[in-house]
Amino acid sequence: MTTITQDDASDLFRNEPTHFFDVGPSRGEVAVRTVGSGPDVLFVHGWPVHGATFRRLLPHLTDHVTCHVVDLPGAGSSRSGPNTELTINNHIVSVRAVIEQLGLDSVAVIGHDSGGLIARHAMAGDDRLRSMALINTEPSGGLGRRFKSFLAARHVPGFGAALGWSAGKPRLRRNKFVFGDAFADRSYLDGEFDEFFLEPLHRDAMCRAAAIQLLKSFDMDLIDQLAAVQRRIDVPVRLVWGDQDPFFPIESARRMVADFPNADLVEIPGAGLFCHEEAPAEVAAAVLPTLTALV
Repeated sequence: MTTITQDDASDLFRNEPTHFFDVGPSRGEVAVRTVGSGPDVLFVHGWPVHGATFRRLLPHLTDHVTCHVVDLPGAGSSRSGPNTELTINNHIVSVRAVIEQLGLDSVAVIGHDSGGLIARHAMAGDDRLRSMALINTEPSGGLGRRFKSFLAARHVPGFGAALGWSAGKPRLRRNKFVFGDAFADRSYLDGEFDEFFLEPLHRDAMCRAAAIQLLKSFDMDLIDQLAAVQRRIDVPVRLVWGDQDPFFPIESARRMVADFPNADLVEIPGAGLFCHEEAPAEVAAAVLPTLTALV
């Protein structure tokens, strides 16, 4: 057993990673932090965050599973340079490369937000996949109006600068058209979420440029392919959803369950897009049976 406190989990992301893995030409190096004991689980984050988004979840899991938490290229402690191509498609390849370099022949994968999109495309049909948990992620069957309008803004001149500026303004970032609707309780935008994600987006031009480059790479074909991709994921899959998420509404998750050969849904009442930050104990209780399935 490997028990860690909440402070321990947060400090993991203030310190050096366990590994850096070169994931191929033009893709940079993925940072991986490993903690816990038991069956292997890979954690894949979304946009515009990095592996620290799982910090509140880890203390509830490390006694039961070995957690390998990635920072994908362009995020967190990963290493990238001016020639690194930060795209969703490259992240899909990077996830496969990390599993290969970790030497895992049986792994559960947990993905949040675009990390769930990446995980599904990376692992569909892969014999190493034991099970999967998806937290508030892009649904099959098309995106909702709210998320589409957000994606459309990425092409507006000055969008990146405006996003970075507003990230550093505590009152402004709580507006629902900025970051406010990511949480049901907007106070979660302060404290560690600010430290790990918003302040770097505000202060660090390279961090901001990487986030915008990735956002601009978003390929709608990856959404269109999801129903077919999900039919190829025949291991146990658990969807865990904050029911107050306006970007990926709970109704889309309810419909998506039928795409998978073996899936179910747990709804987290009163939580938003980042339900694993707002309700970590509830999310951990929901995902653990699936993450340890078939062990």
